[in-house]
Amino acid sequence: MVVLRHKEFIHHMNPRISSQVREVVFGMEDGMVSTMGAITGIAVATGNPFVVLVSGFVIISVESISMGVGSYLSNKSEKDVNLKKIDEEKSELIKYPEAEKEELYVMYCQNGWSKEVARTMADEASQKPDLLLSEMTYHELKIVSDNLGKPFENAIFMGVSYVLGGGLPLLPYLLFPVPLALGISIPLTMAGIFLLGSVTTRFTGRKWWKAGFEMFVLAGIAAGVGYGVGRIADVVITRS
Repeated sequence: MVVLRHKEFIHHMNPRISSQVREVVFGMEDGMVSTMGAITGIAVATGNPFVVLVSGFVIISVESISMGVGSYLSNKSEKDVNLKKIDEEKSELIKYPEAEKEELYVMYCQNGWSKEVARTMADEASQKPDLLLSEMTYHELKIVSDNLGKPFENAIFMGVSYVLGGGLPLLPYLLFPVPLALGISIPLTMAGIFLLGSVTTRFTGRKWWKAGFEMFVLAGIAAGVGYGVGRIADVVITRS
């Protein structure tokens, strides 16, 4: 019963909510991984709490705005392109109604419907302009009209999620000396990454431990790179 309800929840998820979930996961994951990697390297290289905190706040501030703007522009561009395609399809339906009906009939047949049923469906759709446009938009253009998204809303979700994610690895440096904060920040962030990956399985249906482990490994690579770069920088600075 629980499995059936879970499948039903995923199947009936509003496309707009699905888009928001994508932005939140992307923002939090990138915020945690990028910030942890950067401040780990800075902490190892400098050992200076002020430098670490300032760098962390700058990284989170700039990157959250950058990610939000990037999300807005990409979603807006995609929406504009799809709306243009839909407008062009509207024009074709007005100019060539019979040809469009036949095209829909062929697509129904290609999707596995019998010729009789496909003909009935195409004939009925041709009598209803809105339905015909919806069918052609979905079957020919591969666009779901309800999934055009809200670029500004998605940008807000992305930016806020990045701030929340980036704040996790930076938090220990607000409370403890750098050596201790370094030892807390990395495992704390890794746990957060694993938890985020596990939570996403509510929407994806994947095994929670696989999704969590996947994000955990990627975060570990970022932490390792940050630590390694910091060590190299520390050696170079010390020798110079």
